[in-house]
Amino acid sequence: MLRIFIGFDSREPVAFHVLCHSILSRASKPVLITPLVRGHLRGLYTRERGPTESTEFSLTRFLVPYLSDYHGYSLFMDCDMLCLADINAIMRYPFEDSWRDVYVCQHPEYVPKDTVKFLGQPQTAYPKKNWSSVMLFNNAAAACKRLTPEHVNKASGLELHRFYWCEEGRIGSLPRDWNHLVDEENQVKPPKLVHFTRGGPWFKGFEDCEYSAEWFAERDAMLGVK
Repeated sequence: MLRIFIGFDSREPVAFHVLCHSILSRASKPVLITPLVRGHLRGLYTRERGPTESTEFSLTRFLVPYLSDYHGYSLFMDCDMLCLADINAIMRYPFEDSWRDVYVCQHPEYVPKDTVKFLGQPQTAYPKKNWSSVMLFNNAAAACKRLTPEHVNKASGLELHRFYWCEEGRIGSLPRDWNHLVDEENQVKPPKLVHFTRGGPWFKGFEDCEYSAEWFAERDAMLGVK
């Protein structure tokens, strides 16, 4: 069973729940979804939230291998996403290339279009930006075992998000359609997972962004009663 950890931010709970619905409504096999809630990690995650952490799960995501007992595979996803395909299909890539430590969509270096994103949060640019928004961890790998609570509590945000904890050659690649950056990049083919990285339709001012119609349809399906 695929274990999925989704970052949860108390300012946008609707994003989490719609993403969960989009996953469950398309999954071909059972999945286990865990919200990564900062408040649930008291005593484990002890660092203060820094000014550059735009979400409550900016760094807690790197605890996923630990929370998985360093066993099997686990998928981390930001909450500001919408799943448009069977999430279980993402597991084909470890089976084809099983020696990698973590698998991500390796977006080329780019400069975000805006300097400010949702809720007035600063939009920063750095190498490997957005790679950590979808991570399929090979939890038993040596690199993932470096992600102990002690390391996650002490390492800088850039060290973690730029994958200093993993050798460059051991970072596996997922096709870009598993993390399409809405309104930030040209669409190569129909995406399986869209990422509202600039701000999702649940925020004022983003109601008409790319894939907003699909998001609202998913929300309505989630709220519907048959």
